[in-house]
Amino acid sequence: MDPSLLARIRESAEATEGLEVIALDRVRALAGEFGVLSREVELTALEARVLPRRYLRSLGTVGWEGQIKLLRSTVAVVGLGGLGGNVVEGLARMGVGRLILVDFDVFVDHNLNRQVLCSEGDVGLLKAEVARARVAQVNAAVEVIAHPDEATRENLPRLLEGAEVVVDALDRLPSRLMLQEVAQKIGIPMVHGAIGGYVGQVMTIFPGDEGLRALYGGGSVPQQGIEVQLGCPAATPMMVAAWQVQEVLKILLGRGQLLRYKMLFLDAEAGTFEFLEIGS
Repeated sequence: MDPSLLARIRESAEATEGLEVIALDRVRALAGEFGVLSREVELTALEARVLPRRYLRSLGTVGWEGQIKLLRSTVAVVGLGGLGGNVVEGLARMGVGRLILVDFDVFVDHNLNRQVLCSEGDVGLLKAEVARARVAQVNAAVEVIAHPDEATRENLPRLLEGAEVVVDALDRLPSRLMLQEVAQKIGIPMVHGAIGGYVGQVMTIFPGDEGLRALYGGGSVPQQGIEVQLGCPAATPMMVAAWQVQEVLKILLGRGQLLRYKMLFLDAEAGTFEFLEIGS
């Protein structure tokens, strides 16, 4: 811990709701003054129990040590469409310090109905690069490693290097199964999500779990599921991505009951949800 930086943080702190906090503009200024990343300023502040005010509404949930843990964590998101965009947004706002983002695709106009990263001006741009820019706007303390590459069995171990968790935000069944296989091979948990129409599913899969194979068996699978017929409206990926973000946070923080060995099945049209026992 740089004592000069710590002293300047304490000088910049102010009292809010019974806490010592530091405002965003002061974090930015100190990062420039000391030639360090905003994340280093935030970590130094947190370790001294000076809260970056941007995390004030998260403190009651994650706590001091939890916020430090999040800023020191690395999460990969594979697929940056309807699910992945909302996952990236949530993780960046929570202060997950390093995001590995993988998607080779570009935005097209039919993405505009649901993909939070996509605006009209982004049509034709690489999703990975737009995601990088979005994270920089939301939380400059978060480092982004963007891979505008197609995920394959061969390159995924390299692309996911350093990740503690990977989020499955893909839209093809064979690709999801491949991602599970690679995640298990490199020894990290995968948080799966899928949507179709008003329904969605979420499941957390650790190395050694049957996971998606318990759903689809060991043979070949179709390229896509019911989303081909039912479509992908705006709210469904938001709903499922929110659960995926919560699963990631629970894994990183080591608290809460995970959706492991069970799948959450949500039906927004019927107003129901249920837990299905999956594998062992």
